[in-house]
Amino acid sequence: MIRDQETLNILLDTISRFVRERLVPQEAHVAETDQIPPELVAEMKELGLFGLSIPEEFGGMGLTMEEEVLATFEIGQTSPCFRSLFATNNGIGGQGIVIDGTPEQKRDYLPRLASGEIIGSFALTEPDAGSDAGSLRTSARRDGDHYVLNGTKRYITNAPEAGIFTVMARTNPDAKGPHGISAFIVEKGTPGLSLGNIDKKMGQKGAHTCDVIFEDCRVPASNLIGGKEEVGFKTAMKVLDKGRINIAAICVGVAERMLADALRYAMERKQFGKPIAEFQLIQAMLADSKAEIYAARTMVVDAARKRDDGRDVGTEAACAKLFASEMCCRVADRAVQIFGGAGYLSEYGIERFYRDVRLFRIFEGTSQIQQLVIARNMIRAAGE
Repeated sequence: MIRDQETLNILLDTISRFVRERLVPQEAHVAETDQIPPELVAEMKELGLFGLSIPEEFGGMGLTMEEEVLATFEIGQTSPCFRSLFATNNGIGGQGIVIDGTPEQKRDYLPRLASGEIIGSFALTEPDAGSDAGSLRTSARRDGDHYVLNGTKRYITNAPEAGIFTVMARTNPDAKGPHGISAFIVEKGTPGLSLGNIDKKMGQKGAHTCDVIFEDCRVPASNLIGGKEEVGFKTAMKVLDKGRINIAAICVGVAERMLADALRYAMERKQFGKPIAEFQLIQAMLADSKAEIYAARTMVVDAARKRDDGRDVGTEAACAKLFASEMCCRVADRAVQIFGGAGYLSEYGIERFYRDVRLFRIFEGTSQIQQLVIARNMIRAAGE
């Protein structure tokens, strides 16, 4: 749903210009240093990027899902590490509070998330609980006015920079699977909370992950999201449905950037006396990429509109995430092939994108998990 097309166009133009003029020139520097320059972070805050989807009453822009994915398409025209820094505030790091938080929790945390004063992080995955999130072992035991958390979370995006963590922990040890899981807001600096070393990753340098460790970490009972126990898994699934649409959108944006780079190179690079873009086998790779990007973009917008209409989009979100992430990796592979030997060199940047986008098929639900979600939803619907 687009509320005001003119206002949205201004926002999209502003983001596009920021990406083109400020972020793209810094891609190689960030990849080399594994750090996003502080001045760029300050500009992201000034533009309101940390609060794109946080309600206006709490200082955000309150974008609808459709408006947000259109903005994400523009943000995707550069290294995905930039988006990663502010996307958790708009997505998995903040949406648990937006969707299910108490009025007090919303009032206390959402304005700071919207401004970028604090970074939100989503702590679900554990050493032995990733795709099988229902098997998580992190525990939360009630002790007076507090809960005592113990456990370790792994591969947690933005954990090194986070000011708050949305933590999934088991409050009912007797409940099996996803039952008995509750969601908590844990602030940075809480005694008993510590971080592991920053992970050395295959790609997405500048976007940091690490272990988050809880050792008798005392969290106020008022920080139980929604004020209710044993509904944390449902909160996580609501958050992930939205997150999966956003991941699909960033896949589209990055794929569009890679295809534009590949097309430009193909038109400039000459072999046998003419640009390689004139060779039919190169044209086939360009055409296949264009068609798949168009299909993915259409899926993302459709899923976003359905979510704005208040519909259950679990299946559509999984379909979009599955198709778009797999598509993005195919486009990356074709782009490297079109670049040829140059595509294997770091100076051209396409090899960096090739490594960066591989993550899209893994986080917020692997492609295989999306297949299971889609099939199970189909079977359930057929039996109703």
